[in-house]
Amino acid sequence: MTQVVQVGKVAQTRFEGIDSIRALGALAVLTTHVAFWAGAYTDNGVLGVLLARLDVGVAVFFVLSGFLLGRPWLVRAVTSRPAPAAGPYLWKRFLRIAPLYVVTVAVALGLLRSNQGTGLRTWLVTLVMGNTYLDRSLPAGLTHMWSLAVEVAFYVLLPVIMVVLVGNRRRLTLRRFVLGLAIMAAATYVWGLLAVPLLEERISAMPAQWLPAYLLWFAAGLLLALVQVVREQKLRPGYAGRLVTLARLPGSAWLLVGGLMLVASTPIAGPTMLTSPSPAEVVVKHTLYAAVAFVVVATAVFADPAGVYGRLLAHRFSQWLGRISYGIFCLHLPVLHLVMWVTGWKVFGGHGFQIWAMTVVISVVVAEVAYRLVEVPLARFRNRPPFFLRSRREVAASSVSVTGTSTG
Repeated sequence: MTQVVQVGKVAQTRFEGIDSIRALGALAVLTTHVAFWAGAYTDNGVLGVLLARLDVGVAVFFVLSGFLLGRPWLVRAVTSRPAPAAGPYLWKRFLRIAPLYVVTVAVALGLLRSNQGTGLRTWLVTLVMGNTYLDRSLPAGLTHMWSLAVEVAFYVLLPVIMVVLVGNRRRLTLRRFVLGLAIMAAATYVWGLLAVPLLEERISAMPAQWLPAYLLWFAAGLLLALVQVVREQKLRPGYAGRLVTLARLPGSAWLLVGGLMLVASTPIAGPTMLTSPSPAEVVVKHTLYAAVAFVVVATAVFADPAGVYGRLLAHRFSQWLGRISYGIFCLHLPVLHLVMWVTGWKVFGGHGFQIWAMTVVISVVVAEVAYRLVEVPLARFRNRPPFFLRSRREVAASSVSVTGTSTG
């Protein structure tokens, strides 16, 4: 569902359903963590495996980032305008991610009993998101932050990636762009099948949680951005029309998502508990998740605003959940630790629905507080980068974040 608005002399497209999809992704990640702690993965047959596969919410986040952050480069390429300036773009990404992340780290390392006695090194490494590069695990309450480290790596490299995909001629070449996306996807397969097993034997780190392992998901988001832009600019290659047709049929699209998730719940996508998957299983899982996330995000991008699905995505409640979804994502694991401590329930001891309900309610409350006290105040500075990041194209660069929703 899109809406075109005017910002200065530049037309911007607002995607009103994206925040609702982001909320869905955050709740999916929360639910899969609660299900693991409650022991629901192994006690509920197919449903338990599907609960384990709700980590697909991370793929949704990555596809959203590829779509929202890559799209401004595409728009400028097809309209023969300069690419967004990297300095202001990186400043906005920093202010979007860092403040609430630092708060979450302080809460987890400072308050959780599992982290008592944490040394200065762990604090410093965690604050700069270096755990996956220097350690084999993350501190308690922060084990989900590997995905944020991957996001940040993508943010930093995106200007370079877009130069490679689009070039410096301010003209979009579809063949070059699609070939570049194929190379990104191939890099994920090579990394997962060859590089990760080799590196895990030689270094004390988590190469399976580095950016190359997830380039496929970001490439899916960039492909969706390409489809949306060529449709908006009336370039109309055949594949774009077919993808939009599917996305405009939310019932069929979600039926496809359900089928893909059922396939992902089989052993070909790897185990659900603590047994390490084989490299081939990881690749299969990542491929299925890329397809699921692509379709889910596409249903929001191309939703009919007059249809039932479009109205649901634009509902004030789902939009509100989307606005605070970054806080839900960041803070839900410390909240889950709190719930287990207060109730005295044991890990793998059941009580799944009760734990889930308490974690959702408390996470939503603290995320709203964090949104009001941390995210909103600092958002005012996103268009005021420090002097060393400013450029003559700073005003034009503001379009990087004007997509009708924030990422993260």
